[in-house]
Amino acid sequence: MKVASLIPAYNEEETIYEVVKRTKKLNIVPIVIDDNSSDRTFELAKKAGAIVLKHEKNKGKGEALRTGFEFLKKMKVENVVLLDADMQYLPESSKDLLSILEERNADIVLGARNFKEIPWRHRLGNFVWRNSFNLLFRTNFLDTNCGLIALKKSAINKIKDGLQGGYIVENSILVQALKNNLKIEQIPVEVRYKKVSGFLRGIRVVLGVLFFILKEGLKYRLKS
Repeated sequence: MKVASLIPAYNEEETIYEVVKRTKKLNIVPIVIDDNSSDRTFELAKKAGAIVLKHEKNKGKGEALRTGFEFLKKMKVENVVLLDADMQYLPESSKDLLSILEERNADIVLGARNFKEIPWRHRLGNFVWRNSFNLLFRTNFLDTNCGLIALKKSAINKIKDGLQGGYIVENSILVQALKNNLKIEQIPVEVRYKKVSGFLRGIRVVLGVLFFILKEGLKYRLKS
């Protein structure tokens, strides 16, 4: 087993079976972290053939990934893909990221969404996050919040301690990667949106992620 996929899931019974099945067809070992779902996520992930880890309490995406990272210590895996459970990203895109990971000898490969495929509210939030991040960290990322990420197992120890939850997960991975001088690549990936955040919730999310970027970015600039 050389490649595994970590799939945090919370109440994703509508899509988890398909995500697992399609991941297995790619010869990638699917590891679902069920974050105390109240629906049939656990049962369907098992039925589809995934390794399923279960939280007894809902802890959020960041802690789900920590659980997955800890489990990977027991496995003979070289590369890992972080994949959402809601089919927002196609499992097949994992292969594209993994190819770049090997071809360019990268530590991390990020997906980059086509923002024309994203609802305008999400597009606006990502515009603010992306430009703020690039300005403060002196980077040129096309997307700083894509949930589809491939990384070498050797990079996990360098990012896991700074892992944050919620919509900050991807930014926290990027921040830790930059702090540890990891080689980062990025390629376009397809994205599918099924629902749009409410206006007030969207504002709270945008401000919360922006605060994290500003805080970490200023600390990074002061140290560099």
